[in-house]
Amino acid sequence: MSKKHDKNAKLNKTLVEKILDQAKIDYTQYEFPTEQDGDVCQLKLSELNIDDHMIYKTLVMTGQKTGPIVGVVPVDERISYKKFAKVTGNRKVGLVPLKELIATTGYEHGANTPIGIHQKYNYPIYFSTTAKIQPEILVSSGKIGRSVRLDPRKLVKFLGAKFADITEED
Repeated sequence: MSKKHDKNAKLNKTLVEKILDQAKIDYTQYEFPTEQDGDVCQLKLSELNIDDHMIYKTLVMTGQKTGPIVGVVPVDERISYKKFAKVTGNRKVGLVPLKELIATTGYEHGANTPIGIHQKYNYPIYFSTTAKIQPEILVSSGKIGRSVRLDPRKLVKFLGAKFADITEED
């Protein structure tokens, strides 16, 4: 399922993968099976042989002071609205409505990627502190069922993002 990044390989690369190539950031491509659930296409995580805690979801939210903001957290955790609001300087935050997502990010639900969003809009991006201690994480590469595995510290530096405690406690 995975393909090692090789600059000489003729792969069907996403825009995100081309951005990473240009920035000289090493990554590994992954393609995952997906399933349709109503209007939303989702990864079939149960079929993956990867620790859920390594896979990160990109949540696009909005704050009354900041406008759009991006939180990146493990798929097996939930973002804390209260912590995220405080970290971003807002009183309250909420998810961008699904019908406004493409207009806000350029990506459909399930394909949002901090890399592409940064490239196009430069919204503030915050990664869970969990990512800081992991050698590699997977984030979407801008297409449903497609991700890249890379070093989170290099990614945060490239994006001008920050690590923050933004997940709920168990």
